[in-house]
Amino acid sequence: MRSKIAIVSFCLFAFPLIVFGKVKKDEKSEFRKIDNKAFNVGEKLTFDVKYGFVTAGVAVMAVPRIRRISGRNAFNITFDVNSVPSFDWIYKVRDHYETYLDVEGLFPWRFEQHIREGSYSRDFSAFFDQRNGKAKTTGGEYKIPKYVNDIVSAFYYARTLDYSKLRVGDLIHLQNFYKDTVYDLDVKYLGKERVSVPAGTFNCIVVEPIIKKGGLFKSEGSIYIWLTDDELKIPVKVKTKVVVGAIDAVLTKYEGLAGPLKSKVN
Repeated sequence: MRSKIAIVSFCLFAFPLIVFGKVKKDEKSEFRKIDNKAFNVGEKLTFDVKYGFVTAGVAVMAVPRIRRISGRNAFNITFDVNSVPSFDWIYKVRDHYETYLDVEGLFPWRFEQHIREGSYSRDFSAFFDQRNGKAKTTGGEYKIPKYVNDIVSAFYYARTLDYSKLRVGDLIHLQNFYKDTVYDLDVKYLGKERVSVPAGTFNCIVVEPIIKKGGLFKSEGSIYIWLTDDELKIPVKVKTKVVVGAIDAVLTKYEGLAGPLKSKVN
C-alpha cells in the first residue's frame, strides 16, 4: 500500500478544475486572462501530516519565484512532502512536485514529479504545449484539451474561483492530466464551517472531491478539504478517511500571503 502520508498531502491538490473561473476575454492575446487575488510570489504554507495523534510528516507549498517559459511569465510553484525523522524507520517519504503556472492565464506549462516512498521511486515530467494541445511527457506525447491542469497547478487555479453562489451539494466539473490520461472528476460543495488548526481558527468553505472510476486516488477513501472563506482560499485542513482510520494535514504556518486573511477568527 502506498504511503498514507504522501496520499493525504498529495490530496491538497486533488480537485483540479478547468472551468468556473473569472476569465477575462482579450482579443489581442492568444490566451485567457484570469483575475488572481489569491496568491503571489513569496507565499509559503506549511502543514503537519497527522495519523491520529502522531505527526508523521510535513508538507510545504510555496511560490518562490517567477520564471520565463515558452515566452510567458510563469509562477514556479513547489510542493514537498517529507516524513519526519522519527517516522522514517516506519515509512520514509521524500516527495517533490513542481509546476510552472502561467501568471496571466493560470494554466501549466511544465510539471515535474519526483517520488521517493520507502522502496518505491518515480520520476515524471510533462511539458504542456498549450498552443498545440499536446502534453509531451517522459512516457510519450498525448492530446490534451486547452488549459488542462496538472495536479499542482489545478489547486492554485481553484483558489481563484468564486464559490459564493454555490449551494450545498452543487458539483463542479473537473479535468486533470496525469501520467498519460485526462481524468474527469467532480468537486462537491459541502458548505461552510469554522475549523481550528495550529495556525489559528478560520471560517472556511468545505469541498469534497468525488473520485470516479479510473481516476486519481481510487479506493483510497473520502477526501475533505477546508479552504479559507475569503479571497485567498488557502487550504487549512485536509482529511482523508481510509480503511485504517483517518489522516489529517493541518496548517501550522503561513507567510508571504497576497492579501489580508479576513477569514481568520483568532
